[in-house]
Amino acid sequence: MTRSIRDGIELSEEQREFVALARDFAEREIRPRAREVDEADTESPLDLWAKAARVGLASYMLPAEYGGGGISDLVTQCLVQQELCYGDIGIGNFLTSSAFFAGPVLELGNEEQRKRWLTPLASQQPPVTAVAVTEPGVGSDSAAIQTRAVRDGDHYVLNGQKTWISNAPYAQWIVVFATVDPALRARGVTAFLVERDTPGVAIGNPMKKLGQRGIVNAEVFLDNVRVPVGHRLGAEGKGFYGLMRTFDASRILIGAGATGLSRAALDATITYAHERVQFGKPIIEHQAVAFRIADMAARTDISHLVTMRAARLFDAGEHVAAESAIAKVTASENTTWVTNAALQTHGGWGYSREYLVEKWLRDAKLEELEEGTSDIQRLIISRSLAQKK
Repeated sequence: MTRSIRDGIELSEEQREFVALARDFAEREIRPRAREVDEADTESPLDLWAKAARVGLASYMLPAEYGGGGISDLVTQCLVQQELCYGDIGIGNFLTSSAFFAGPVLELGNEEQRKRWLTPLASQQPPVTAVAVTEPGVGSDSAAIQTRAVRDGDHYVLNGQKTWISNAPYAQWIVVFATVDPALRARGVTAFLVERDTPGVAIGNPMKKLGQRGIVNAEVFLDNVRVPVGHRLGAEGKGFYGLMRTFDASRILIGAGATGLSRAALDATITYAHERVQFGKPIIEHQAVAFRIADMAARTDISHLVTMRAARLFDAGEHVAAESAIAKVTASENTTWVTNAALQTHGGWGYSREYLVEKWLRDAKLEELEEGTSDIQRLIISRSLAQKK
């Protein structure tokens, strides 16, 4: 098989093709829609979802035995995510959101469940899906989930409220994490597959957000929702394990998406700095600007490298709680710095909507907050270091 090297990583021809496909799709389909989707505020671009599905970008990461592209290694997924988020990070995250739903199904589900719930995701018209973890009083401490799941014969009855659930307004299927006993904390957390039209399921209004408006969030309300036992993923109390493994992968992918956003801001700033003339010469020739751009490039490269390291370790089967947290906190905080530097370099024009840099700065902040804030990531890292001693 023909292979090539990218950033010190050996890639197969198939991997290169998926990365090239994502790059082309981001350039032709995503970037031209970035401003429009941002100004729509609370609407996801479902037409782009359909286009991504037709070319395989919405399901390339799903196993081939369920109709997906079979690109299961996280290294390739990170490279693809970078390219999509280079086009627009909110849209990019929306188009690959099936992977987040698939994570707990693959980690916890049996073969019958995997076939039933994953195969449709690889179709030409896949259902939009969601994962419901966060609650109004429970953010990063997933072991403290209060949504209850009470066994009643061959069903469970779910009651609770979830918030900040990505894709909730569009999702046909939702993986809901609930607890069979709050006193058990992590040992009580259990995952359930819930269909949108199940009686008792209600979705709140779309939330108005600072940035990344291409992926819409809302609350999910569960009022005596009866879920068949066959919709439980894994045994009671095993949901927390599946969730943590899913988070290990998704935090690394967040690092990749943040790196893509940093690359976009860096490239746009270099172009602008060559074109903008002040005091008789392009601003790229002014030392302060040149040094700022150098720092932007360094931070972007660092983000890429720590993300790829975490992805390689994940693919090798290593325990990567610390490495995934390092990737997320590094890339997310770097992209906030880089996009702010891009706006600073663009001056007043950057503050206007003439350029995308003001949007990119708004988009960047979410990366420091979702799936565990930067403070939580540092806590994960410090605990992991303490355990090694």
